[in-house]
Amino acid sequence: MELTTYFKSVIDEDRCAVVICNLAHEIIYMNPAAIARYGNRGGAALVGQSLLNCHNQKSVEMIKKVVLWFGESTAHNRIYTFYNEKENKDVYMVALRDTDGALVGYYEKHEYRNRETARMYDFSAE
Repeated sequence: MELTTYFKSVIDEDRCAVVICNLAHEIIYMNPAAIARYGNRGGAALVGQSLLNCHNQKSVEMIKKVVLWFGESTAHNRIYTFYNEKENKDVYMVALRDTDGALVGYYEKHEYRNRETARMYDFSAE
């Protein structure tokens, strides 16, 4: 099996929305959680659209600054962007690089602070 199949599976099983963009800010992939989360904005139909169209001017400026920062150094790969109090989560932008370290895109990473409520090793859960 191709390695990319494994990586796609990891992203697809993430409970958090993952929207992957290229350097032209085009949405090139949304995992199922992202499609559901952004369903009221178009869901899967957002693939191929500009991420910048989904943000206000201040956010667009910051997204562009972050991408420039990512491009300055292969050590620049993750930056904290905000805390969402309503959902109790931290949000980061993360650089995506090819095998040579060249910047090829980015995605937004959500990290929830809420403790898991499922029972450990509950095989009856879906």
